[in-house]
Amino acid sequence: MKLFEKKQASSEAGKNKAGRLPRLVAVPKKHGIAIFFVLAMILALVIVLHYNPLADPHTEMLKKVCACILIAISCILFAAWYDKLTVLPVELFNSRKLIWRLSVNDFKKRYAGSYMGVVWALAQPVVTVLMYWVVFDKIFQSRSQLVAGGVDVPYVLFLTAGLVPWFYFQEGLSNGTTSLLEYNYLVKKVVFKISILPLIKIIAATFIHVFFCCLLLLVAVGYGYYPTVYTIQILYYMFCEFMLMLAMSYATCAIQVFFRDLMQIISIALQLGQWATPILWNINMLPDNLQWIIKLNPVTYIVNGYRSSIYEKRWFFEHFYSSTYFWIFTVAVFCIGSMIFKKSKIHFADVM
Repeated sequence: MKLFEKKQASSEAGKNKAGRLPRLVAVPKKHGIAIFFVLAMILALVIVLHYNPLADPHTEMLKKVCACILIAISCILFAAWYDKLTVLPVELFNSRKLIWRLSVNDFKKRYAGSYMGVVWALAQPVVTVLMYWVVFDKIFQSRSQLVAGGVDVPYVLFLTAGLVPWFYFQEGLSNGTTSLLEYNYLVKKVVFKISILPLIKIIAATFIHVFFCCLLLLVAVGYGYYPTVYTIQILYYMFCEFMLMLAMSYATCAIQVFFRDLMQIISIALQLGQWATPILWNINMLPDNLQWIIKLNPVTYIVNGYRSSIYEKRWFFEHFYSSTYFWIFTVAVFCIGSMIFKKSKIHFADVM
């Protein structure tokens, strides 16, 4: 398997060098910074001009001031670190065909040698949903509605809509963190772009997540919540979660090479995070003055988004400040993670 992957990686690298795929070159620094500044100004204007008649004016003003300050800081940092921040996106785009092939291969090799193969990847979500259906909908039917904290949908649907994105986040971040150690034989290759390895693991996790989303839709239909135009938003929230995991993985996979205990810390943090995120409980159970603390967790935005897509029938842009905060947070983490990765990768082969 390793020999096959090495040959495949070398073959695809050769194709790229031969010019068979269109390549992306780095945008000139002045033009790139100018484009970023224009987009930042547009975002700032949208935030300033946004008006919510139901919100407290003082709170709205505070949110707008904080958002504009963050945007200004991001512009300064982007201009200062432009060369370092643009290397990674260009590398990923130019290696897109190799990324896809290795992602498919990574997904297949997980179950290589087993009789049922990929079926095992699909069996876990089915068993998980069936277990929650039996426990909460059949055995503890009356209590399940109480635990939901006033949610006017069946608790098993409420729970499944929260578990689907959480399982994706859990698997994607864990696999992305260990990607360099798992593919250490590729890390030691001088010509191989190791920056694609975390992305490969997250794409492989996406295959299972797509099936899980289909299962979520079936559960919703079973309870009378049929797909609507709002359901399309699942693709948006899936992309949000994908980018969040990728941003975090570039930092964690680089640190994991030097600090092998990090994965154990992340596992514990994920266990705690499942309870700190409104997956098993409804965020509206908390007082309004405490909800903002939970909303600082970016996964909260994604979990609530999946529920909005399935049964709440609300567009993502109705959560204006939550969407703005999420993308500012994700872009900031991606910039920090890519810089940590870029600075550390010259030492990876020596440590491994």
